[in-house]
Amino acid sequence: MLSPNLNDYDALYSSFNWEEESKLLEGLPGGKGLNIAHEAVDRHANSHLKDTVAIRVIRKNKMLDDYTYSSLKTETSKFANVLSSLGIQKGEGVFTLLGRVPELYISALGALKYQAVFCPLFSVFGPEPVFQRLSKGEAKVLVTTKAFFENKIKQLLDRLPSLKLVLLVDINEDISEKILSYSKWMEQVSGKFQISPTAAEDPALLHFTSGTTGMPKGALHVHKAVYTHYVTGKYVLDFHEGDVFWCTADPGWVTGTSYGIIAPLVNGVTSIVDEEEFDAMRWYGLLESQKISVWYTAPTAIRRLMRVDLNPKETYNLKNLRLVLSVGEPLHAEAVVWGQKAFGAPVLDNWWQTETGGIMIANYRSLKVKPGSMGKPLPGVAAGIADVEGDKIKIISSPEVQGHLVLRKDLPSMFRTYLHEEARYQKCFRGEWYLTGDLAKIDADGYFWFVGRADDIIKTSGHMVGPFEVESTLMKHPAVAEAAVIGKPEPSIGELVKAFVVLKDGYEDSNDMKMEITGFARKEMGPAVAPKEIEFVENLPKTRSGKILRRLLKARELGLPEGDLSTLETN
Repeated sequence: MLSPNLNDYDALYSSFNWEEESKLLEGLPGGKGLNIAHEAVDRHANSHLKDTVAIRVIRKNKMLDDYTYSSLKTETSKFANVLSSLGIQKGEGVFTLLGRVPELYISALGALKYQAVFCPLFSVFGPEPVFQRLSKGEAKVLVTTKAFFENKIKQLLDRLPSLKLVLLVDINEDISEKILSYSKWMEQVSGKFQISPTAAEDPALLHFTSGTTGMPKGALHVHKAVYTHYVTGKYVLDFHEGDVFWCTADPGWVTGTSYGIIAPLVNGVTSIVDEEEFDAMRWYGLLESQKISVWYTAPTAIRRLMRVDLNPKETYNLKNLRLVLSVGEPLHAEAVVWGQKAFGAPVLDNWWQTETGGIMIANYRSLKVKPGSMGKPLPGVAAGIADVEGDKIKIISSPEVQGHLVLRKDLPSMFRTYLHEEARYQKCFRGEWYLTGDLAKIDADGYFWFVGRADDIIKTSGHMVGPFEVESTLMKHPAVAEAAVIGKPEPSIGELVKAFVVLKDGYEDSNDMKMEITGFARKEMGPAVAPKEIEFVENLPKTRSGKILRRLLKARELGLPEGDLSTLETN
């Protein structure tokens, strides 16, 4: 078993320096700055890793498309040359609307190489969510398929004056001066490209994050974010040379870009991409056949696997699997314990946001795992719990006190603005601290524990109840597969706690079952905190990144506007 890259957390945390750590990256030749694509592709293509598979795309029919670091350098250079040939300016937006196919990854890295701003869109978006993002992001180039163009984009062209060009990956000839063949243009350009000087603060990545109402917010990140991608890959994902890594997230979600594209490549490992959507047997088969050593997935996927009546270690050879990680929603303690037993590997939850661009708080191989905990801050990240009132902020020093989770804002991957919404961006900060919008607490050992989103907290009978606390307790009941909790207005107590529960297969929706779960929760948590209402549902509304949409449950319960549903999982 390989030793962890992070052996002594306390020693590294106390001595860590971002600029010192960044010296392990190469920088552009001749001291011409810092470019994500150079660190992720070209420096490895010029090293002993040139023939190592960088990206392996597993098609729906299980055929493999392999790209070594050397061939990825050539393909991404071609795309950069295509952008140059088409007259795209540096800093302009290059968007993709694709499934998890090779052209998405080549376009992403080629755009970064060219110093365009790359923005991935979920392939399941309908026309209006696509329009909102293309319009707000002032997209100049869109890479997509003929079917997506016909069904989602064609009708929008008159409303998108900034969109200069559409490159279709599955046609051989240009349709018009504006609708072009990706393959034709890639064939007629050179496979060599010299990256121009790139400042660490040059814009690089644009990720949209849904709001509760109105238009999505565009979080803009810079090339310096690669420091975080590299460091988290090294110390949290614990990459070692020769590793085979699989991040199940779609690049339409920030995890799929930061950890499905950049972090594994910057650390020189092989990254697996599966074109197909979730299928338990297919996933277990890929873990075995591809000899995955590090696997990064979402709590919703782990909960789905828990519902399958299968012991994976008995059916599949998972001896290569060294580490399982999870992000999206906090991972309940029951899922952590189940995963460790099922996979025979540590299951490490971590926390971050679209705005932070990379992992901020995590569990680590070398530290004791406390199931249900977020873990400890990444070396180089100052995190705390604070009282926030208006413009005032006070850091809480006592353990076990609930407050606002805050981060010192001087981080390489912290977003630099909300596109065209500078005032909204500034509201996220109090002095040197970034307000995450989450509530948490720290225990006596320095572990962080998620309480809930500040706007999800339930005020009932004088108590402040975090949904995650209640959901975690409900998940301990043998009949409960998933649970989501909201506050429902009740004049006598402020709000009552209502739980939406998905039952495991073999358990029936009945009043007796409802009473049994209610009694269990009361015994575990006390009557003031336990749910006063339970509703059985077949599924919980989630984003495709695995986050339960509690605000959607509450809106539907109260008959309120449902807000932005563009990232709602439809499967």
